[in-house]
Amino acid sequence: MKTKTPMLAQVLVLTWLIPSSPTALAQTTDIGSEIHISVAGAPSMGDKSAKVTMVEFSDYQCPLSSQHFNWTMRQIVDEYIKTGKLKYVFRDFPIESIHPLALKAAEGALCSGEQGKYWEMHDRFFRNQMSIEAKVLPLHALMLGLDVPKFQECLDSGKYTAKIRESVAEGEKAGLQGTPGFFLGLTDQNSPKLRVITYVDGAQPYTVFKEAIDKLLSLPMDEEKERSTE
Repeated sequence: MKTKTPMLAQVLVLTWLIPSSPTALAQTTDIGSEIHISVAGAPSMGDKSAKVTMVEFSDYQCPLSSQHFNWTMRQIVDEYIKTGKLKYVFRDFPIESIHPLALKAAEGALCSGEQGKYWEMHDRFFRNQMSIEAKVLPLHALMLGLDVPKFQECLDSGKYTAKIRESVAEGEKAGLQGTPGFFLGLTDQNSPKLRVITYVDGAQPYTVFKEAIDKLLSLPMDEEKERSTE
């Protein structure tokens, strides 16, 4: 759900317009300052050595996040993740003020990950967005064949609440104001953070992501090395 930044049918690149306003977003051709997004410990798909990494910040109750998952994500998976060109990382960004169910759903996905079913739960939530109330989450766990009491214990403990809110804080620091938001850069296997080059704002058509990813894939190796050492 977009909160402040208008949805644009094109690739956006983050930059700081006003030094005192770290949440400013603008359309430009390059980044005005260093933006790094942590990828350490976050759920990911794809080849770890893929040239490009894309980090999605998303909200399980956001209609636009669900739209992206159901309409666009499969093409990205088939064309770039499965082919080893793109590493995809998911970061939680529940907007609690307008999506009261999103935080607990994010916890539920992480609790499912303890039993090896993170992505299966992630997918179920986005496909069944109208059924993610806290009391329904154990039913999703049951459908996935999880140990439901263990899942419920994890959910009730709130063990992932702080981690999710830290993810939100990092997204906000990078300038994110709504969901979904996508940060793209060149993969550095020696760093726990991604140096962001391009930002895609909102549930854009597949062609927008294709253009952004292909542009990074086309960077020559010498330019790639130069960017990584800047």
